[in-house]
Amino acid sequence: MKEVINERITTEKNNRSEERAALFDIEDIGKKESCSKDECADTDVSRSEEKRARKLNVAVDEVIKSFAPPDNLTVTEWAEKKRRLSAESAAEPGPWRTSRTPYLKEPMDAFTDPAVRHIVMVAASQVGKSEFINNAIGYIIDEDPGSILFVHPTTIDAKEYSKLRIAPMIRDCPTLRKKVSDPKSRDTGNTILQKTYPGGILTMCGSTEAHALASKPIRYVFGDERDRWALSAGNEGDPWDLAMARQTTFYNAKAVEVSTPTIKNASAIEAAFSTGTMERWKSQCPNCGEYHEIRWADIRYESAEKIAAGKKTYTVTDIYYVCPGCGSVSSEAEMKKQPARWEAQNPEAYKTGTRSFWLNAFVSSWASWESIIRKFLNAYGSTKKMQVVYNTCFGELWEDRGEIEDEDSLMARREEYTAELPEGVLVLTCGVDTQDNRLEYEVVGHGHFGETWGIRKGIIMGRPDEEATWAALDNVIDHIYRFEDEKGLRISMTFVDEGGHFTQDVRLQCRARVSKKVFCIKGMYGPDKPFTAPPKQQKIVINQRAVGTCWQYQIGVDSGKQIIMDNLRVQTPGSKYCHFPKTDEYGTAYFKGLLSEHLVYRANKKQPWVWEKIPGHERNEPLDCRNYAMAAFKALPVNLDEIDRHLKAARNESLPPSISVKALNSHKSTSRKKGSAANKYYDNW
Repeated sequence: MKEVINERITTEKNNRSEERAALFDIEDIGKKESCSKDECADTDVSRSEEKRARKLNVAVDEVIKSFAPPDNLTVTEWAEKKRRLSAESAAEPGPWRTSRTPYLKEPMDAFTDPAVRHIVMVAASQVGKSEFINNAIGYIIDEDPGSILFVHPTTIDAKEYSKLRIAPMIRDCPTLRKKVSDPKSRDTGNTILQKTYPGGILTMCGSTEAHALASKPIRYVFGDERDRWALSAGNEGDPWDLAMARQTTFYNAKAVEVSTPTIKNASAIEAAFSTGTMERWKSQCPNCGEYHEIRWADIRYESAEKIAAGKKTYTVTDIYYVCPGCGSVSSEAEMKKQPARWEAQNPEAYKTGTRSFWLNAFVSSWASWESIIRKFLNAYGSTKKMQVVYNTCFGELWEDRGEIEDEDSLMARREEYTAELPEGVLVLTCGVDTQDNRLEYEVVGHGHFGETWGIRKGIIMGRPDEEATWAALDNVIDHIYRFEDEKGLRISMTFVDEGGHFTQDVRLQCRARVSKKVFCIKGMYGPDKPFTAPPKQQKIVINQRAVGTCWQYQIGVDSGKQIIMDNLRVQTPGSKYCHFPKTDEYGTAYFKGLLSEHLVYRANKKQPWVWEKIPGHERNEPLDCRNYAMAAFKALPVNLDEIDRHLKAARNESLPPSISVKALNSHKSTSRKKGSAANKYYDNW
């Protein structure tokens, strides 16, 4: 029994020892497990710290990069490396190639020259001057950021430039796309007129916005089409001076102004050009080796005129360049392959920090000499069109030299008409100027291509409110004016000036003669007014009581005067030539009145170009009468070819001997819905 008890005690001790040992093993395992968890925790902490560090590095990486100095690149090198031309604004989309516009290298490199603070470029169209600005802006955003102010003539121009040039450039250049926020995102940093990027903001505005021009400091200022800017930004003065004042605090500021030239001695870009180095792009002559600027005066060509469908077209051949140094002849292809360089007329201006460049379209890769010559031929005889050619193609300032002859020279041009109507006249119109004690009128004949003939000039004494005065005018209007073969024309339309003290009387008399196409007119002043416009109905008020309505034409008298003066410059009978009869009616007094006004520039006015009377030429009634007669022809729907055929048929006695435009206009009847206000208005007219 005792042995059994001892055996049980021994067994129990052993079991307890085993349990105790097992307990110790479990504690050791727990300790070991506890140590593993701590080690794991330490490992997790280090990993999370590494992640946070990586995130921090990513976050500050862009900021740190912005502190890095810009790459040692010029604008030309940056453009060659990173610029992509967009299909919306480039004739040759794709990578930028300075070899296509070698004349832009110097202006672009001048932008990164520390000694240059101001760059001026006077350039014709189609030479790439806008891409020069775009490359400079792209370089700033990508390499040397700072705030940019880009000023345009108007806010509308700024928006159009942003949509068609800036936005596509940012989209198509990867380096710029990374730095300027997506316009579709919720970030307001990319709008039409503002583009934000690390280190700056691009702001675009019009030259009239004083608040945008005089608020914040700006490092870079760009001005596009300077000659089209407003003379003053509100009441605060010159827009360019306001913009330049914002650069005062920047030691490394840059200013760039670009424009096509406009009027001599009235061009802002011309004045800015004269403050700089005054550099011209000159090509080397293949024969003598001297460098000369290719100018319009040195271009020679042959041209042939052709009339198709009543319109003039020109064929240009044998185009060549005559070297002003040696007189040798070179073709366009030869001159565009020749070496060329910028030559400064005032190199000392470099020390003052201003470089200026002048460029015309004869060196453009996209404008052929033939296209330029054709534009010149099509503009011949029109001052406004010719100015456009001089400014945008020749790259020259326009100077209205007043090449109109004096009254004695015009009198010497008078001709002996063999009849009332000389050959070539197809339509007659009459212009009437109203004075308090008389009516002055002129009957003008019109032919193909703007050729005109003075037919009859006269004065009807009497007040405009007297029936006898208008009865005398009826004799002029109803008269049949005959050719040498006794065939004749009637006056097709008459315009009567309603200005003065008898406006209502003139309206009343014109309404009574509406069947004769006699209409009152009101002169509208300003170069922006069209020569003719659709007529309007006006009330006729007699003794403060409305007695009816009449049709009134509003004509742009300034536009008409310019047309007349342009036509008087033409020296050869034919297109736009003015014929005058050798009669007493067309004497010194008439020509003195016809040349009584000239166009002058008044910089202090909103519309600076105004027509003013020449001293000693106080009577301008002949000019007004001619103006109204020209406007009547402009407003008259005629087919000169059809009239010409009818006249020739009439001479074969197939038509009555007297012909009017009314009889010749065979309008086909068209079915229109009745009752609409527009149709009623048309039918009444």
